[in-house]
Amino acid sequence: MRDVFGKSKRRLAWPLLLAGVFAASTARAELPDEFQVYDDSINAAGQFGLELHLNTTPDGRSVPAYPGEIPPDHGIRNTFELSYGLSDTLEAGLYLPFVRDAAGTTYFARPRARLKWIPLKPEAGQAGMFAGLNVEVSAVNTRLEQGRPAIELRPIIGYRDSQWLFVVNPVIDLTIRPRYGSSEPDFNPGVKIARTVVPDWAVGLEYYDDFGPVNHFDSANRQSEQLFAAVDYTGKGLPFNVGIGRGLNAASDKWTIKAIFEIPI
Repeated sequence: MRDVFGKSKRRLAWPLLLAGVFAASTARAELPDEFQVYDDSINAAGQFGLELHLNTTPDGRSVPAYPGEIPPDHGIRNTFELSYGLSDTLEAGLYLPFVRDAAGTTYFARPRARLKWIPLKPEAGQAGMFAGLNVEVSAVNTRLEQGRPAIELRPIIGYRDSQWLFVVNPVIDLTIRPRYGSSEPDFNPGVKIARTVVPDWAVGLEYYDDFGPVNHFDSANRQSEQLFAAVDYTGKGLPFNVGIGRGLNAASDKWTIKAIFEIPI
């Protein structure tokens, strides 16, 4: 199954910066439309894929991190992800994210494109290490992200066997021509640990953090940190990943609910 077994994207590190703490010169924000840790799942050559990403923030940051930003509190994000296998190691993807804010207004956040490369992975059904890289380019609505275009470099490093999945995504985000603040790269890692409990079902934890600029990390109490309890179903029908996330400090959204469905096509 494609990426449902924990694809981070968290690029969804959210800046989740508290009101009044940061001036516009340091504010930054990213669209929290996808919480996934990417693993070695990839479409076969010539195979199409479709996923639906849903998440909402019933209790989160309600004050804009920069002028004009739509904060995540009580928002709903729906993203359609289309993908196509270019080869056995390379996959192209296109995201179409939509955001409904707390007032009920819906925005099209504009598309994002990606390439996922997995040169190292175990044979089907075998245990072993895997590694690769996902590169994403976006030009999101400035009400939802502070700069455009933006580039995300997502290394994928992990191990899987019949019972366990361990994955780390040490993500680097770079904003070109930011509307506010700096274009310094940000470090936004994601980690997933999951264990298969019965065939096709796994439970685990997903952790997302936004450390801030790579050359001077934010202090711990200003980093957006979220820990999700997640369930993955990888069998027939409608594979999915669902989770409930809890913010670990005052700079993080308190509660987030997310779901990713793999739609048969």
